[in-house]
Amino acid sequence: MRTISRWEDVPIFDSEEAEADFWSENRPDLRLMEGAIANTAEGSDSTTITLRMDPRMLARIKRLARSRYLNYQSMIKQWLSERMEQELRQGSNARSMNS
Repeated sequence: MRTISRWEDVPIFDSEEAEADFWSENRPDLRLMEGAIANTAEGSDSTTITLRMDPRMLARIKRLARSRYLNYQSMIKQWLSERMEQELRQGSNARSMNS
């Protein structure tokens, strides 16, 4: 497996299948991923929260995040953001259908 150390080495993909083929033979360098996460958090304000979670669920989330070369907290934030966008889209679609 080849390690990718620069984002410039990642091609533009024509399809999800091409991307899956590429990532099946390559993996990003951990420093590259950490740098990407650090750069996205620099300019944004954030608030610290406490969230109680079943330890088994947290362990599964951490394992899943590791398999994707992500920090588990960043992955949870990504999931929340994606779901929020989905809910907002569904809410605006429902409102436009009722008009």
